Amino acid sequence: MSSLSLIGCLALVPASALAEQPTTAVVPHATPAFGADQPASPSGIEPIFAAPAVAELSEAADVSREDRPHNLSPLGMFMAADWVVKAVMLSLAFASLVTWTVWLAKTLQLVGARVRATRGLKAILKAHTLEGAMAEMAGRGGVVVSMLRSAGDEIRLSDAAFDWAGGAGVKERVASALARIEARAGRHISKGTGVLATIGSTAPFVGLFGTVWGIMNAFIGISESQTTNLAVVAPGIAEALLATAIGLVAAIPAVIIYNVFARSVTGYRQLLGDAAAGIERLVSRDLDYRKVPNGVKNAAVALAAE
Repeated sequence: MSSLSLIGCLALVPASALAEQPTTAVVPHATPAFGADQPASPSGIEPIFAAPAVAELSEAADVSREDRPHNLSPLGMFMAADWVVKAVMLSLAFASLVTWTVWLAKTLQLVGARVRATRGLKAILKAHTLEGAMAEMAGRGGVVVSMLRSAGDEIRLSDAAFDWAGGAGVKERVASALARIEARAGRHISKGTGVLATIGSTAPFVGLFGTVWGIMNAFIGISESQTTNLAVVAPGIAEALLATAIGLVAAIPAVIIYNVFARSVTGYRQLLGDAAAGIERLVSRDLDYRKVPNGVKNAAVALAAE
């Protein structure tokens, strides 16, 4: 086709149709030498399509950051985090380990202490004299046994002065000794629960500090890379948020376990209070029967036993 025919065909095409067509560049096709195997193009031109957008997308797809973790699991995000965030995560993990260790140790301690206190309380309520309660609990241990022994020792030490001073002072001294044993036992059983309150109140803020530090580093990385691509920005933010998640994992069980232990310790101290009150009743009864003739005393004991 001649050049004049090509120009005439282009003139017949509307301007709007030409505007809708993609931009192309044409180059003249060289006439092959005589005897070449490939025939020349009928039109003598060859289109070359320019695709700058596709090239930019492929270049963006090839961009990779060395600080972006390939593994976005919790372990992978931990390994790719900043050293400050790593230190926060490790401290929170240690706090969680302490929480569960205290839970196991105090649970075993509380269960054993409640069993011994319940057994001692039953023996005190069943006995009619202090000696009978001590005989029932012979060979056993626990706080209630210590209360019985303390009351028996105080009566034995005050026996010589009873005929002159009466039994009011003995009762006061026994009550004072039992109160101190009860308070000491309460402090002993509560030891270690304070760390749970500390972990429960501070762990969320420690995790928040790690999150703030990590997000600050992520924003610095965004400014340095000069890109807002989500694939580049998201890993750093996810690493920062992982610190807050670990802080909540450490804090929530600590608060729950502390509240459970607080109620259990209160119940245990109530058992000890009931046991102390029972021992005081036994001591008061024994002191009142000291001036009663043996015949009347034996009859009263036999009647109570029935």
